[in-house]
Amino acid sequence: MPLILPGNVGSATAGGFNVDNSLRFNSGSSDYLNKTNGTPTNNDICTISLWTKLSTIGTDTGLFSEHTDGNNRFQFSNPTAGYLSLLQKNSGTTQISIATNRVFRDPSAWYHIVLAIDTTNGTAANRVKLYINGVQETSFQTETYPDQNTDIRFNSDGLDQEIGRVTASDYFGGYMSEIVFIDGQQLAPTSFGEFDSDSGIWKPINVSGLTFGDNGFYLEYKGSGTSANSSGLGADTSGNDNHFTVNNLTAIDQSIDTCTNNFATMNPLDTNSNHTLSEGNLKTVYSAAAGTFGVTKGTIGVSAGKWYWEIKYTYGNAGQFGVFEVNDLDTLNTTDIFSAAGNSTFEGLAWRIDTSNNIKEVGVGQSADSGLDFTSGAILGIAFDADNGKFYGFKNGAEITGQDIGAGTSLLTAVTVSDFYLPFVSNGDGGSGTKTGTSEFNFGSPSFAISSSNADANGHGNFEYAVPSGYFALCSKNLAEYG
Repeated sequence: MPLILPGNVGSATAGGFNVDNSLRFNSGSSDYLNKTNGTPTNNDICTISLWTKLSTIGTDTGLFSEHTDGNNRFQFSNPTAGYLSLLQKNSGTTQISIATNRVFRDPSAWYHIVLAIDTTNGTAANRVKLYINGVQETSFQTETYPDQNTDIRFNSDGLDQEIGRVTASDYFGGYMSEIVFIDGQQLAPTSFGEFDSDSGIWKPINVSGLTFGDNGFYLEYKGSGTSANSSGLGADTSGNDNHFTVNNLTAIDQSIDTCTNNFATMNPLDTNSNHTLSEGNLKTVYSAAAGTFGVTKGTIGVSAGKWYWEIKYTYGNAGQFGVFEVNDLDTLNTTDIFSAAGNSTFEGLAWRIDTSNNIKEVGVGQSADSGLDFTSGAILGIAFDADNGKFYGFKNGAEITGQDIGAGTSLLTAVTVSDFYLPFVSNGDGGSGTKTGTSEFNFGSPSFAISSSNADANGHGNFEYAVPSGYFALCSKNLAEYG
């Protein structure tokens, strides 16, 4: 069984409707989309549906908005405390203020959000409805509903719709897919998704047959260009041609990590403060004083199967990359794993790049120089055989040990897999001064440009180098089959 944090991890079923793309927003790069509204079908009735996987946790982050100024705005956000918040102000008067009691802090989960509005309704509480993963939210810390027939700024003629920010300082960090805006109808979540009959997981359905209304749009992120047209990242595929302008996003931000195939990332909730995550939690930057160590762990752990991923390491100081048993991870935040490996009970396998660019093996009670050097910016491949407790490394596609991976041997001592193992990166070194290192992970949906495209045998993932035979990308569809 895979270890994935609680939440809707995305459909792992082989059949059914599949979502091919998402868009990866990086809050530090001020990424967002925007377009100007035309005349709406109905300014008082609308529905927005989107799938999202959060990356930025514990800070104000905006999902979508209309923001003229502080006194005139419509915004939907995930504030620092983790709840979901809807606010509309007009001429300084608060017309809508809805904030959930429930918090949403799971960086491994795909959430489906539906906000359905009809201010013409005679019952105040029915004018704004919020659904998460097919279930209506009914418990709120703030619950101010609009007066009857209040115009919705997000759908008002001449105002801007923005995806990925709510102000010039509160940007979204994470992934979004299947964004649908319906102008003129208040729809239930069943127009956009359904519960899987086998797993019970809420999953998307085909929405192409919906009536979108004059300002309606459907963002599938199929394009890769940066222009506001049918080839762009912000292309509207509803047939309305309500295309969005792309701001600070490029083709590399188009991702295959979606609500129907959820890929591993690094985990901001299980990250030492000496690491800073960005780019959808696929990039880690380590910076700390000498002798201070830091560890970042992945969101998906395994106890079975054979798995492959890549890391582009911009060399600074010593870095270790590999897998560790969940029960051993808590001791690693302040310990150099190269030293910890001398403990015979230590359940971990890793490759270490030391301060002299040597690639060294770190196993259970064992460490040895592989005889190969590392070049800054090279790509390190990791192949973990959880079925047999074996671990292999590759430098730019060539196996580090020089052994045949099919032979089932390794210079690293095998571990007995009796628990879940998580991917990790650990940085830190002795001496003096500030120690640094940048790692960019590719579990199959890279945040950095690659020159080739290699999928696993199931057709999942996008890697720089060929995936070893019998090994697979760490994603929900593969976990359902091999995990």
